Amino acid sequence: MFSLARAASLRRAVSSAALRTHSTTARAGAVPSSAYTDPARSQDPSTTTTPQDIPPEVRQELESALRVDQAGELAANWIYKGQHDVLGRDPATGHLIQDMWDQEKKHLAVMNKMQIQHRVRPTLLWEVARLGGYGLGAVTALMGREAAMACTEAVETVIGEHYDDQLKAFEQLPPDHPSVPLLKQVITEFRDDELEHLDIAVENDSQKAPAHALLSTVVGAGCKVAIELCKRF
Repeated sequence: MFSLARAASLRRAVSSAALRTHSTTARAGAVPSSAYTDPARSQDPSTTTTPQDIPPEVRQELESALRVDQAGELAANWIYKGQHDVLGRDPATGHLIQDMWDQEKKHLAVMNKMQIQHRVRPTLLWEVARLGGYGLGAVTALMGREAAMACTEAVETVIGEHYDDQLKAFEQLPPDHPSVPLLKQVITEFRDDELEHLDIAVENDSQKAPAHALLSTVVGAGCKVAIELCKRF
C-alpha cells in the first residue's frame, strides 16, 4: 500500500516556499530538465552520454528506473487527458487539470530523450499504460471533481515516493560522469512537480471524495503493481 504519511513527510522536506520557487522558475524555463529542450545543449555530454563500465546490477537499476519513469509519465499524461476530456470545461477544475497536464507533457518529452540517451528500451506495456491511464482519468472524473482530485492525490503520492527512492538508488552511479548530476537534478525536479500536484489535489477537496480511503487505496495499489510490472517488462 502507498503511504500518505510518507508523502506528507516528503512534502514537509520540500517546503511550500521551495515549491513556489520551483513553480516560478519552471514557468521561466530555468529548471534542470530544460537542458533537454535547449538546442544549445543538444550535443552536451550531460544530455547525450551514459555511464559506462558500471556494475551490472547498477546498470540494471538505472534501466529499470528510467523504464518505469517513462511509462509513469506516459500514464500520467493520459490520466490528465482523461480527466480533462470530462472536466475540461469546469471553471473550477479545468484550468488546474490543464496546468498539471502541461507539466506532465514536458516530463514525458524529457523522459523520452533520457531513455534514448541512456539506451533503455521502453516498457512492453506501453499501450497498457496509455489505455489504463486514460481510463483511470476519465472514470474518476465521471465520478466527480473530488474523485478526480483523489485520483491525482493517490497517483502523485506513489510517484513522489518512487522518485525519492530513485534518488537514493542513483547514489550508486559514478558521480564524475557528466550525465549523473543532471539525472539526479531532473528526478528531483520531477519529484517536486508531482508533490506540487498532490498539494493542488488536496487543496481542491480530494479528501472530500466519496469513499476517499478506498479509492486512494485501490488507485495507489494499482500504481505500485504497475511500477513493478514495468520494471520487468
